[in-house]
Amino acid sequence: MIADKVLTPGSQPVDERDVGGYVSEHSNIGSQSETSKGEDLLAEHGQDPALSSKIRLVNNAIDELGWTPYHTKLFFLNGFGYAVDSLVMLLQSVIAGQAFREFGEVGYATAMTIALYCGMFVGSLFWGLGADIIGRRHAFNFSLIICCIATIVAGAMPNWPSLGLFISLIGFGAGGNLVLDTTVFLEFLPGNKQWVVTMMACWWGIGQAITGFFAWGFLVPDQWNCASVDTCTRANNMGWRYVMFASGALVFVMSVLRLTLVQLKETPKYLLGMGEDEKVVETFESLAKKYNRPCSLTVKKLEACGVTAVNSTTTGFSIGDTLTHIRGLFVTRKTTVSTLMIWLSWIMIGLVYPLFYAFLPNYLASRGADLDVTPFEKWRNYALTNVSGVFGPFLAGWMCNIPFLGRRYTMLIGALLTAVFFFAYTAVRTKDQNVGFSCAIGFCLNIYYGTLFAYTPEVLPSAHRATGNGFAVAGNRVMGALSAVIATEADTSTSAPIYICGALFAGLGIVAAMFPFEPYGRRSS
Repeated sequence: MIADKVLTPGSQPVDERDVGGYVSEHSNIGSQSETSKGEDLLAEHGQDPALSSKIRLVNNAIDELGWTPYHTKLFFLNGFGYAVDSLVMLLQSVIAGQAFREFGEVGYATAMTIALYCGMFVGSLFWGLGADIIGRRHAFNFSLIICCIATIVAGAMPNWPSLGLFISLIGFGAGGNLVLDTTVFLEFLPGNKQWVVTMMACWWGIGQAITGFFAWGFLVPDQWNCASVDTCTRANNMGWRYVMFASGALVFVMSVLRLTLVQLKETPKYLLGMGEDEKVVETFESLAKKYNRPCSLTVKKLEACGVTAVNSTTTGFSIGDTLTHIRGLFVTRKTTVSTLMIWLSWIMIGLVYPLFYAFLPNYLASRGADLDVTPFEKWRNYALTNVSGVFGPFLAGWMCNIPFLGRRYTMLIGALLTAVFFFAYTAVRTKDQNVGFSCAIGFCLNIYYGTLFAYTPEVLPSAHRATGNGFAVAGNRVMGALSAVIATEADTSTSAPIYICGALFAGLGIVAAMFPFEPYGRRSS
């Protein structure tokens, strides 16, 4: 049986070609998680027995195949989705001020934030459920294309309401990317390379940095940015539109690359749930032949495991299908606790992080901080802060493979460090201190956030993974929209919310340390 034949990283038939040499160089990091029977994370936690047996065989086949250039392509092209999500999430906050000024400052000032989060809420649920029902492949490709079109069109909008509509459509597409990038990548990864999902969050920082550089380039020149609502017209306020056009063009290039370079195959674990055993074997045989790797998996071995229960109940979009995938996240007490704690974490960080920065400026001003900056300094600092977030996931990827840390304590450390800098930030009085603490928070936050992004799909059952991931992100987006309302209506000069946000962030770390499952050394089911 293939379950008894698992190749270690050092016994691959050909040399591994990895992400910039990093994965190969650190293969020994994952050696403790070389897999065998019984090491699948959710094998003993209420998953359909037939599906669980098939997943064990497929996980062994993935380990046998090892890391290939196909995985390298996925790292970059799925990473594009990460980058697009963070880019478009920041776009609305970057361009909203100038756009609001051009449109006469009539309407709700934080409407773009609310529009984005509403779109992402709907997108997370739609694409999450859709990916479990109709498959990962189509949702993966279409969501990025929607982002591309909506971003370009948004830059041509003539008024505040129409801009809000297309910002919400951007969020709708981005909601799918965020759910599917980690899901698709994880379901192709060998067990001892699952830590790369954590490192992939570096693309989140790259997307934020790109937004910062676009803002720095287009929102500084006077000829493109009006200074007063009284004199503001489309002709002298093109800067925010150029930001949208440039961003949309970049997303278009990423969309084309995803469609042409990777030729994404449907993930084997989704096909298992659908009872498509022949297609599962075809996928592995195709990759094995292309990259000169062994493949011992056969249709006969899969069929011997029986018929999966998920396949017997899934026929397409319906209320019944939706409930099936939701119920699948609460099969046992332990999986129920795990699902609810993950969702709680996403909800908490969706509220805490944006609220902290909403209340912070007025708090610092009331304490005598001199943070007045020129437009050039503002967007330069913005770019520097976002660049710092690129490196947190690299550290997180290394930390989560240290035996006594794993994923849970990596999140604990990242959250506690972020909380420390949150509290220390209240002592900022100069512009240089502001930049330094912002960069430190960007780095530490992405240790936590990057690991949470990877941990969430790792501990969810494969047949319902996209649904669980989608609901987690959706909860985050509801809180993001709520934070925009609170920031507009509440008294931002009081100090209490600052300290509450810092304490809640420390609480996020404690919650992470108490998660029921530790994926370190185990394969995702």
